[in-house]
Amino acid sequence: MKVVIAGGTGFLGRPLARALVEDGRDVVVLTRNRSTANPQREVPPGVRVVTWDPEGDGGAWVAEVAGAAIVNLAGEPIGARRWSVVQKQRILESRLIATRTLAAAVRTASPAPLAFVSGSAVGYYGPLQDEVVREDHPAGVDFLATVCRQWESEAVRGAGAATRVTCIRTGLVLEEDGGALPRMLTPFKMGLGGRIGSGRQYWPWIHRADWVRLVRWAIDTASVSGPINATAPHPVTNSEFTQALAAALHRPAVMPAPAFALRILLGEMADGLLLSGQKAVPAKALRMGFTFDCPELSLALAAIFK
Repeated sequence: MKVVIAGGTGFLGRPLARALVEDGRDVVVLTRNRSTANPQREVPPGVRVVTWDPEGDGGAWVAEVAGAAIVNLAGEPIGARRWSVVQKQRILESRLIATRTLAAAVRTASPAPLAFVSGSAVGYYGPLQDEVVREDHPAGVDFLATVCRQWESEAVRGAGAATRVTCIRTGLVLEEDGGALPRMLTPFKMGLGGRIGSGRQYWPWIHRADWVRLVRWAIDTASVSGPINATAPHPVTNSEFTQALAAALHRPAVMPAPAFALRILLGEMADGLLLSGQKAVPAKALRMGFTFDCPELSLALAAIFK
């Protein structure tokens, strides 16, 4: 099976592409500017790089979609910059435009793609307390929930008689070479780490290797469609997370980061990404037989810092 990945040169796309190549798939990564891409660095060997323009009127990349499975990870990073009005618009539009363009290509492709697996996030549910959150929980109303709701709405336009659509609602993805974890390590290694705000907010997390396995499972399992929580079975509070991270690094966790200071430093992004969360669980994946290699945070951190 051919797999086409939009957003395939990032923290999640690269290891996914590598795993799919190892599975024997024909893997195509869509990139906006092939002239500046460095395939040796950004994509693994065996992956074809094809130029695409999500805001354009098609191109050679459209032919790659026919009969393939599509994985959509395209979009401006959520935590790259402070959430100004302009940045929030960029976060939203980058996802909507890319997903709309891919869904249109999926609808017109012949033969029809078998699966359209599109990114989303547990931010779909909005900030919650300690309620267990499964995939049937309604959407929230804050900025991230609005982004995820519209993002998924664009993705489901790609559904057809032969094409199933799955939206991967991803939590905090853990690995040492990217994502949020490396930014946490420096203060902890210096003995200055600690809980964020009250520490009572839930941080639904997943080891990146399990995230890759879950997406591969969503591609290959014909009965999988609709939203899937890409989170480990045992979400933890921020306080529990920071204690586990400190233990894995053999450091203390005694220096809390006050909420007011984070709000001054990061603005709205502090509440959206750090000071709130959801007790999201992968109810659908577990019910359908998916198993996690790292269901517990201690196992995930041990694997990362082995």
